[in-house]
Amino acid sequence: MLKTLKFPKIGIGVLSWAAFAASTFAQEEPALDSGDTAWILTSTALVLFMTIPALALFYGGLVRTKNVLSVLMQCLVLTAVLSIVWVVIGYSLAFDSTGMVKDEVGARAVIGTSAKAMMKGITGDTLSGTIPEVLFAAFQMTFAVITPALMIGAFAERMKFSAVLVFSTVWLFVVYIPVCHMTWAGEGGLFADWGVMDFAGGIVVHVTAGFAALAACIVIGPRHGYPTTLEPPHNMTMTVTGTAMLWVGWFGFNAGSALGANGQAAMTLLVTHLSASVATFVWMAIEWLKLGKPSVLGAATGAIAGLAAITPASGFVGPLGAIAIGTASAIICFIFATTIKQAFKYDDTLDVFGVHGVGGFLGTILCGVFASTQFGGSVADLNIAKQVGVQFTAAAITGVYAIVVSLILLKIIQATIGLRIPLDGENRGLDLTEHDERGYIFN
Repeated sequence: MLKTLKFPKIGIGVLSWAAFAASTFAQEEPALDSGDTAWILTSTALVLFMTIPALALFYGGLVRTKNVLSVLMQCLVLTAVLSIVWVVIGYSLAFDSTGMVKDEVGARAVIGTSAKAMMKGITGDTLSGTIPEVLFAAFQMTFAVITPALMIGAFAERMKFSAVLVFSTVWLFVVYIPVCHMTWAGEGGLFADWGVMDFAGGIVVHVTAGFAALAACIVIGPRHGYPTTLEPPHNMTMTVTGTAMLWVGWFGFNAGSALGANGQAAMTLLVTHLSASVATFVWMAIEWLKLGKPSVLGAATGAIAGLAAITPASGFVGPLGAIAIGTASAIICFIFATTIKQAFKYDDTLDVFGVHGVGGFLGTILCGVFASTQFGGSVADLNIAKQVGVQFTAAAITGVYAIVVSLILLKIIQATIGLRIPLDGENRGLDLTEHDERGYIFN
């Protein structure tokens, strides 16, 4: 009888432990989180909204009347073409981790494989963390779309539409995708193994696009009449509308990069807004003191500078860091967009290098300082000097790489299909020359 009673007790104990263990292990397995999924669905829409219509309107208002449709067309068609490329092969090359080994430098540390081409092996039930992998791929697709689209501001009003499409598509493969893989594909990626901090794309988006834009505007040359006889932006109302849309969309860009509806996303949203607000005010104040009047164009440009600069640091810094980065970006980007550009006489039409390239580079470096808990950031025991060195090295390598590869690509296009429209076409405007349409009908 005693034996009969003892064994069930042991059996119950074993069963209870097994149930507890199974429950514990089950909790460790990734599971779909509906809140995280809902937020990234929203963020994906917000980032797509940044290209169409926000960036299109922001850039469209800054060009002359005869070129407004060309800018809208470029943003619209690049969104379509690059989305297709991303799904077919881009996502796989950027994020497939096959063969990646931590601290091992080789091909897989720089580029992925074609294992996930056409979303092979990915279904609606395949997870990436707590969200569907197909959603993660779609979210990253919107980054791949807006990065080449940013560059069109540097050579607006003079590059052939066919050249824009070829340059942007090939550039995605040879510049954006390798840098994205090295930074964001996880352990085994070159920059990831160095410990680079780039929360939402200071290096991956802004440095690549900004420095490549500098190369592009130099190769293609200045607009006819630059800088003495050009008309001012044709529609500041459109530009301010685009600025406001970009500002709101940036919450998806930065806070969405937390990949969850959590405290990090909330802090990221706050510091993103704060940096943009500070940069808007500081840029306006600089103009007011220097020129006697604050301009709408200056305030809008300052906002974008603050947003670009906070991007790499947004998931790591607190309010103090946001204020510092917003202030620094307004001052430094103002100098590059005015004094430096005038001194070297390059026609970066809409200040892509001066705002995105310089702002992204600056924010990447300052992230290494203000991510520390000493300055209200979230990284404890951060070796600031070492981290700043890592941040600077990765950003500098990326900037040089983007310039060199873009120069080669541009020269090839120039020698084959041609880069620039003829002078008479530039005088008529790209709307008529390239698309045989008018943005406005005047009586």
